[in-house]
Amino acid sequence: MTSFRKSLAGTAALSLAALLAACATAPAVSVPEDTSQPLSVVAQPGPEAFDQDAVRALEDRMVQYVTDGQVKGIATRLVKDGKIVSDIQAGIRRQADQAPLAGDTIYRIYSMSKPVTGVALMMLWEEGRFQLDDPVSKHIPELGSLQVFKGMDTDGQPILEPASRQPTIQELMSHTAGFGYGLRGGDYVNDRFRELDIFAAPDMDTFMQRVSSIPLLHEPGTTWDYSISVDIQGYLIEKLSGQTLGEFFQTRLFDPLGMKDTAFFVPEAEYDRFADVYVNAPDGSGFVPAGAPGFQFRKETIAFEGGGHGLVSTMDDYARFAQMLVNEGTLGGVQILKPETVRLMATDHLPNGVYIGHDGTSADEATGVGFGLDVAVVLEPGKDRAYPVGAYMWGGAAGTWFWVDPANDLYFIGMIQHFGGAGPGFDARAASARLVYEALEETE
Repeated sequence: MTSFRKSLAGTAALSLAALLAACATAPAVSVPEDTSQPLSVVAQPGPEAFDQDAVRALEDRMVQYVTDGQVKGIATRLVKDGKIVSDIQAGIRRQADQAPLAGDTIYRIYSMSKPVTGVALMMLWEEGRFQLDDPVSKHIPELGSLQVFKGMDTDGQPILEPASRQPTIQELMSHTAGFGYGLRGGDYVNDRFRELDIFAAPDMDTFMQRVSSIPLLHEPGTTWDYSISVDIQGYLIEKLSGQTLGEFFQTRLFDPLGMKDTAFFVPEAEYDRFADVYVNAPDGSGFVPAGAPGFQFRKETIAFEGGGHGLVSTMDDYARFAQMLVNEGTLGGVQILKPETVRLMATDHLPNGVYIGHDGTSADEATGVGFGLDVAVVLEPGKDRAYPVGAYMWGGAAGTWFWVDPANDLYFIGMIQHFGGAGPGFDARAASARLVYEALEETE
């Protein structure tokens, strides 16, 4: 089987320097002595398919992460058959005044922006603006002369060769186009992403000029490697639609779906609802709010609208997006995509025998997990994987996660705001899946 380079799960940020600093190995976080952060648990009766005692065990476990000091705040939602089974908020959204999480709290969703961008691009595919097997360079000429990195010569210079062929849009959407990302160092390609400060590009055109100057890390179509490809998709949406990415999202997705708080920045009037994002204190004493401008998502700090990492959202908004996916493209009578298009997105598009490096919920190799179009797809049951075959998912750098389970007509969303990892033993992503399906099985 092809070996895969491990990359940081669901990670992208507005400032690459801030991201790398946040994701660096940090001292263990001590549990705060004061665990009396305000807790709020809101549970609603769900479908009879779930054992209510088991649902309570799910909720109790999520709250326990706050009382144990592993996170400052957590919100989760479980929905089946269009009905809320569980909806909780626990802990605080802001350190300064201990303001609690609330139903309208705004979160940085980072790489959970990627499925949104994928849906937007597939809307244009349905309109015939491109074909999935089109070379990316047909629509983005800047990428017409890509080279592939083959190693370093004896003088320490990169060995570059022309790509065997141009990567396709389908490969762009499945992270098999061969691009790097810059989220790790140690190889020429990813080091170049960092040296050129790709995520600090002042606009989309400068972003693409910088990306086009960097060789591919792999030959197109050969392996899965988490990459810059979804930000390139954002650029492609702009070129195909004639709108900025933010304008396209707003008019074609967010307004029709009623996602009123999802955007590339937080309006000043709504900033009180924006959660702090925490990083490890330099002395290892606990968590502190991140103060760098790249974490603040104010309009004036946004370099460019990154389709791979740039959105903020609320639980209600992302729930509407997830429910649209469960409904195979429609919500409240509004059709965003055709059912067959949603199913195509949730179909594995990797070469035979290739799995992904991580499943959006962990940084480990995810044997048995493939990749569709901007979402990971479960292909085989796993010993330590509760998700059923056919579920699809992704996560974000600040700890957010979600999955959609078409077979059981359900979705789950989790929101935390801890960059670079939460406290030791924090396993909410895996634990939530295990407890959800244990609750479902209790009634069978």
